[in-house]
Amino acid sequence: MGSYQVNENVGLTAFWARPVNDNFAGIDDSRGNNYRQNYLDNIDLFGLTVPVKLDGIELTPWAMYGIRGKNALEDYNDKGPDEWSTADGNLNYTLLPYPGLNGWSNYNYSATDKTYDSMFWAGLPVALTLWDPLNIEIDINYGYVEKMGRFETENASGAARRASTKGEGWLAKALVEYKMDWGVPGIFGWYASGDDGNVKNGSERMPSIAPLANFTSFMGDGNYGWAINWVDRALDYSGTWGIGAQVRDMSFMEDLSHTLRVAYWGGTNSPSMIKYMRDVRAWSDGWGSAASPYLTTKDGLLEVNFINNYKMYENFDINLELGYIANFMDNDAWRKRSGNSSTFEKQDAWKAQLIFAYSF
Repeated sequence: MGSYQVNENVGLTAFWARPVNDNFAGIDDSRGNNYRQNYLDNIDLFGLTVPVKLDGIELTPWAMYGIRGKNALEDYNDKGPDEWSTADGNLNYTLLPYPGLNGWSNYNYSATDKTYDSMFWAGLPVALTLWDPLNIEIDINYGYVEKMGRFETENASGAARRASTKGEGWLAKALVEYKMDWGVPGIFGWYASGDDGNVKNGSERMPSIAPLANFTSFMGDGNYGWAINWVDRALDYSGTWGIGAQVRDMSFMEDLSHTLRVAYWGGTNSPSMIKYMRDVRAWSDGWGSAASPYLTTKDGLLEVNFINNYKMYENFDINLELGYIANFMDNDAWRKRSGNSSTFEKQDAWKAQLIFAYSF
């Protein structure tokens, strides 16, 4: 990484990263054990950010180009991926349009002549403090991953459908809050593109490398996947929309603060995508081997957070977080696809988290 301060208002940062490399075990066949080990299994990212700070305005336009070897994700071979592990981490769940969701039927990939495919992201976060104590933040993002081969999937009736591995989508987020003496009330929301129901043209959800965010402290803070599945594949905002209200940093007693938040999650994915899923039970209740819930336009989740922080000493904090998610997934659609409607059920989720933090 290299940075340069152009002037007091404008900076420039360029970086290169290789987050994935030397993970491909190779193929065991007549050509030998571990044939082509570590072959074409790297991901390289090249990024540029331009932070701009003006009086009451901060913005950071950024862009990132990437290349992905056809063996970059675990269990690839020289003809294309033939198996997907449930514990490979975020990339299998966010870079790939369908198999990355762990539950799409019968991954039968066609061979591809490509050695690398292209990836591209761009974004524009803006923070406006011109009208302090009013604060406004906006964040717009776009992502694209080039097609790398095809695969065949089956719908609920067993009919085969050839699908594309291309992914392309966008996400916009906004926050408006007003600082007061006793706390900071605000409203927030987001909207992201979702799958259109046609697997032939790829996914319309925005692909990502590490889709962690923090509008909420249960579903959307990046810990949801860890808490439930013990792997790092929390629900990102792609394929969803949401709106919420919060009052953060309320304080009525010295060294004791509270944050209360309510948010509704909706889906932007076509309900017709359900018919291509295999393990529906794990999807609908958010537990088990699948990633976090895939939300369609008929689904919803209501999340409530209550966060309390007590600063007992200057360097010792006690934090108590309570969260609840009411499950409004469309029962009829998911029950029909589950293949076992007599035992199918959906559940709410809750958490209670106590943290003792000592800083030194």
